Amino acid sequence: MELIKIEPIFYIYNYSWDENEEALCALEKRAFFEESSSSTMLKSAVKIDPSRSPFIRGRLDVLFEEASLELLMEQVKNLEVVETSFKVEFIQQPKFASPERIPMDERRKIEKEVGLHIRGKVDLKDPEILFGIMEYSGRWLFGQYVKNQAIWLKHHNKPNSYSTALSTRVARAVANIAAPNPDGIKLIDPCCGIGTVLVEALSMGMDIVGSDRNPLVLQGTRANLTHFGLETDVKLQDIHDVTGSYDVAIIDLPYNLCSVISTDEQLELLSSARRIATKVVIVTLEEVDQNIEKAGFTIVDRCDVRKGKFVRQVLVCK
Repeated sequence: MELIKIEPIFYIYNYSWDENEEALCALEKRAFFEESSSSTMLKSAVKIDPSRSPFIRGRLDVLFEEASLELLMEQVKNLEVVETSFKVEFIQQPKFASPERIPMDERRKIEKEVGLHIRGKVDLKDPEILFGIMEYSGRWLFGQYVKNQAIWLKHHNKPNSYSTALSTRVARAVANIAAPNPDGIKLIDPCCGIGTVLVEALSMGMDIVGSDRNPLVLQGTRANLTHFGLETDVKLQDIHDVTGSYDVAIIDLPYNLCSVISTDEQLELLSSARRIATKVVIVTLEEVDQNIEKAGFTIVDRCDVRKGKFVRQVLVCK
């Protein structure tokens, strides 16, 4: 049911990240918005579902913008949400980003005052619609607020996993970096392992298939997909035998931990990726720049992701 008839004038995304994943967050930002700002708030005309990202806390669909809170409340009076339950929430930056935060009692007072100007029923526990209000760059903003549902957290508890697999947060970000606009995009994870990337990509509605050369691993992969009610084609197949063409391949290189491959074998793998895909996102613990270039790719963006003693590289190649 459409509860708000007014079209947003722009969107504000509020971000939060762990220091070990700050560079990954920035890479995902660049993929979504072509924006490299390190701010925890991002203004954009691009609409992204907050639940796609492990770093976006929520999205404010800005309906009104004014120079003062008083002027903003005059605008809010014109909002029609009759017979709709609602809640107003004050949005501000996290502590590490904004030392001058508005005290909680003042925030609650603003929420109450704004709510009194809305024609509808207040419901603080289970509202049909959540409104957000915030001060941003000296302006006051009001609109519908869409929170991140943190879907990837549910994927921690899969039936099969192993310690060297990507975290669900990293896997989700990597899928977004691979296909920021997934409509009409065909993806493949040709070394899918236990299926961490497949689960995240499929849960976001991406068109992705997988394959792996290890039959024992694939049993766990298929069980994981079934556990979350997800379906796709997962084949017992070496990357060298993959046929067809794809817009993007996502390749996590676990071989440096699970088995030893030579530099030449690594080059063959990347060359196979070049044959089947026009773009590849590579996750690796090893230096692979030279082989990427030899395989015919150009690295167009990159970042490091730390986890304990490990430093993974995420490389975007075309």
